[in-house]
Amino acid sequence: MQHSFAGSVMKNLLLTISYDGKCFHGWQIQQNALTVQEVFQNALSKIIGDDFDIKGCSRTDSGVHANMYCISLKTHHPIEPARLKAALNRWLPKSVAVLDCKSVADDFHARYSCISKEYIYKIWNSEVRNPFLDGYALHYRYKIDEIMLNAAAQAYVGKHDFTSFCTLDNREKGDMTRNVKAFSVTRDGDMITMKVEADGFLYNMVRIMVGTLLRIQQGKFSPDSIPKIIEKKNRKYAGPTAQACGLYLNKVNYKIPE
Repeated sequence: MQHSFAGSVMKNLLLTISYDGKCFHGWQIQQNALTVQEVFQNALSKIIGDDFDIKGCSRTDSGVHANMYCISLKTHHPIEPARLKAALNRWLPKSVAVLDCKSVADDFHARYSCISKEYIYKIWNSEVRNPFLDGYALHYRYKIDEIMLNAAAQAYVGKHDFTSFCTLDNREKGDMTRNVKAFSVTRDGDMITMKVEADGFLYNMVRIMVGTLLRIQQGKFSPDSIPKIIEKKNRKYAGPTAQACGLYLNKVNYKIPE
């Protein structure tokens, strides 16, 4: 569908969405796999045609969820942000919702303007699985000592080379240093929540951090092993990659001029 908006000013919009990642292969469009970007662009095309350029704040893996995911959208279409939000929520599948839509500065970019992201990882820590959490939390039936793991996890905090906590693939390596601002392990009944904020994350970094903490819980790694694993700069010394089902992109932080 082609539209021409002669004389229209290019707008830059920030859209905040939430999605259930269980049926999606992450955010980024792929061949022969349904992604959040694909269904979002399909809905957008029904409303404003093909006059748009969108950028997502993160890739996110298959099966990962988002409580807050941010998209920057450039378009000449004159639609107002409130109307676009309502129209998208009409056309998007029920697994995706637009929470907010607002105008931002021309140079705002959903990924590059981000100053930090926060992820949470949910673990259902009970002998009996919860059928309502299938695909939404890792079921771990053995006792978790959240106080011990919270203390061990503080070794993640700070500026480190996290090569040991990155799945190596064909992506460009570049600088593997990230600044982890906070990491916590808390319990609410049978639900364990691991929360981490950093200026950026490597591929599978959070899931490997979680898998390493579970190895500590199992007694396979010592509680003080994380600094040594970081120093190794080698993936084979860290724990396994935890399942995607428990991971949520929870918050994206920007410094947006008023």
